[in-house]
Amino acid sequence: MWATSWSCDGGSLARVPRIVDPNRLVFLLPSLSRRARGGPHLTFWVLVGLLLFGRGDEKKTGCQADTRPSASCLAGDRLIRLLTRGRQLHLPCVLRATSAKDSLIYSYQRSFNGFAAKLSDEEVARFSEMEGVVSVLPNSMLQLHTTRSWDFMGFTESYVGDSQGGDVIVGLLDSGIWPESDSFRDDGYGPPPAKWKGTCQTENNFTCNNKIIGAQYYNSENFYYTTDIKSPRDTEGHGTHTGSTAAGRKVAGASYYGLAEGLARGGNPSARIAVYKVCWAIGCATADILAAFDDAIADGVNIISVSLGASFPLQYFEDPIAIGSFHAMKYGILTSNSAGNDGPWRGGVSNYSPWSLTVAANTIDRKFVSQLVLGNGQIFNGIAINNFELNGTSFPLIWGGDAANFSANALSLDSRYCFPGEMDSRKVKGKIVLCEGFWDGSGILLADGLGIIMPTQSFNDFAFSFPLSATLISQEDITKVLEYIRSSKNPIATILGGGTWKDIMAPSVVSFSSRGPNPITSDILKPDLTAPGVDILAAWSPIAPPSVYSEDTRRVKYNIISGTSMSCPHASGAAAYVKATHPSWSPAAIKSALMTTAHVMDPRKHDDREFAYGSGHINPVNAVNPGLIFDISEADYIDLLCKQGYNITTLRLVTGDNSVCNNTKPSRAWDLNYPSFSLAIEDGQKIMGTFTRTVTNVGSPNSTYYASMYMPNSIDVKVEPSVLSFSAIGDRKSFTVKVSGPQITQEPIISGSILWKDGVNVVRTPLVVYTVIPSALSSYSSPSGRTNKSAFKGVPMNHKKGLLQWNDIPTA
Repeated sequence: MWATSWSCDGGSLARVPRIVDPNRLVFLLPSLSRRARGGPHLTFWVLVGLLLFGRGDEKKTGCQADTRPSASCLAGDRLIRLLTRGRQLHLPCVLRATSAKDSLIYSYQRSFNGFAAKLSDEEVARFSEMEGVVSVLPNSMLQLHTTRSWDFMGFTESYVGDSQGGDVIVGLLDSGIWPESDSFRDDGYGPPPAKWKGTCQTENNFTCNNKIIGAQYYNSENFYYTTDIKSPRDTEGHGTHTGSTAAGRKVAGASYYGLAEGLARGGNPSARIAVYKVCWAIGCATADILAAFDDAIADGVNIISVSLGASFPLQYFEDPIAIGSFHAMKYGILTSNSAGNDGPWRGGVSNYSPWSLTVAANTIDRKFVSQLVLGNGQIFNGIAINNFELNGTSFPLIWGGDAANFSANALSLDSRYCFPGEMDSRKVKGKIVLCEGFWDGSGILLADGLGIIMPTQSFNDFAFSFPLSATLISQEDITKVLEYIRSSKNPIATILGGGTWKDIMAPSVVSFSSRGPNPITSDILKPDLTAPGVDILAAWSPIAPPSVYSEDTRRVKYNIISGTSMSCPHASGAAAYVKATHPSWSPAAIKSALMTTAHVMDPRKHDDREFAYGSGHINPVNAVNPGLIFDISEADYIDLLCKQGYNITTLRLVTGDNSVCNNTKPSRAWDLNYPSFSLAIEDGQKIMGTFTRTVTNVGSPNSTYYASMYMPNSIDVKVEPSVLSFSAIGDRKSFTVKVSGPQITQEPIISGSILWKDGVNVVRTPLVVYTVIPSALSSYSSPSGRTNKSAFKGVPMNHKKGLLQWNDIPTA
């Protein structure tokens, strides 16, 4: 088994610097259970179908003679009885190497069927042969992927009353939470809603209250770093940040060392929070994620927020987030997912299942700047969240290449990048250093430098915080500063304290936000929408470093970070707000309301258009009154999977029940009642497609909607009928959209939209057409098989010392 969230440096584990996008620092290492214990048993999660259940009154004392492992085969004291929906599942004499009791980690029994256990290769093979076992998958590690942000969305404080939404529960699958934060005080809260069935694990002085009403932690690998705390307490900061963004209380005067000061609050400040800690220093194990979904669904949450995901495409039946969110949907719970941080390259979107909400990240109208002033008067506008004040005083300025630590065998070619251990403190102390590489600033900090100048990455649309005064400037400006150093006898400079500028280009999708198209279901547009995810201020764990330097000893209550991990809880909070207003709405109805009311994004700023921002920028205010909704039932999603070629085994792995595909012929996903339209055309073929949709009136009882289409003239779009009249709330009307056009070749994306207007509401759905190469699509995966990871052979992955490619990675 191989995990994908941690780096190994010289054979030892090295922590990825916090806040730095983890998807840009991807390494592979053997499973910790094998490395740490040296044994043959690894963690696998096993999902089973109804055929595996025995009757509750069955009594057997030995193994059956049948040579094939059977569900009723027991092994004396190795019998495990897993209560699952009133039935008993007997796990048999497969477990010979160790006792079944010691092997079992989780019993997925509250919301779906299965378990996680330590299994040898032989046991995996035997379980795979058992009748009713639909999948045995290895445990793997996934990756973790606001004062101003809510106001920027138009969702001002006036829209969220102090008591509205108090019965809505947001389930947070993340790195835990810091319950003592001001954002989670429970002043004025009554007891948890009667529907709540969860628990609070109180190890290591963790306490819940009437705001954080439940908290549990999961660690299937039973592996802990010294920084980990065995409780739901957050040591990383990530979960505290996302939790307060989604549902944090109003906190006046929140700031990061005085920066971004204002009123911090979540999207639904009155909502309750249920914490499911699945992420640790090592990453987020898939077996833990599935267990957390199982509990969250049974506990009674209303919205599940998941700011993490895989780094390569997985079929829905292989993906624990897709499986967990499907079961959540069955129980009326919407799952909000981060789209991932693999942008701006195309096709990297994560969490693309049709039944979940996939959220991209965009900028807000606040940009953090840090100016560099040279001794000759030149001023360079850089970016950084710089809370260090040099008080306008100039200090000696040197180039990192002139400060090599020769005693450590460092050369100028090395020291110009300013990595730790390569700098001579005698040359760096008390100076500002120009560096040619981007890292966490620790090389200069440890050498007693006062400030650091680094080049921006390819895109300078988000900022980092460093452990010393810092600014990031363009490569062109780096050259100018170096020329100044070389031409001056005593070069000096100062870095001005952090400030903010108004970003008039906002909102725009940030460079790191993962783009579509959907790698598995090409006719379902992903991401669904975009929300603020850049330079977001929110609550923080006071024992977590506040900057990109993992050994930063400063401590803060609120921090500013970026990622689709930050945009996801904005959507989760907005969904909780809609749920509070419309408690009976289905997950698909809430999702539809958020998508069809989203603000239109400017396509001139985004080459990938809807593949970057989906339906547009989230608009919580309008989402509570969308006029019409596109509702989708569980049966509709099952029909989609059947049309995608799922067989009974793979289908039941997702659904967890006895669903079957009754003579369903393979076809496109055009008829899923999705609130967007995506038409994937084989390269070189003519444009042709017909979509069927049904809308439900949730606005004025008597209303008439008129259709209008916006598409390039070369493409013909017909909506029939083009007028929909409703006489009551709940009325349903259907229409078809026929799209036709000429042959297209290598067309990245052609985009437009369909609007329904009644004089009050505007119901907008994007329509995209793009070309695909069939062999490339099929190489990703097959609905009846496993993800074909060889399809990524040669695909570059960012490595801190260069590019790591999939063909460089061991596969066993």
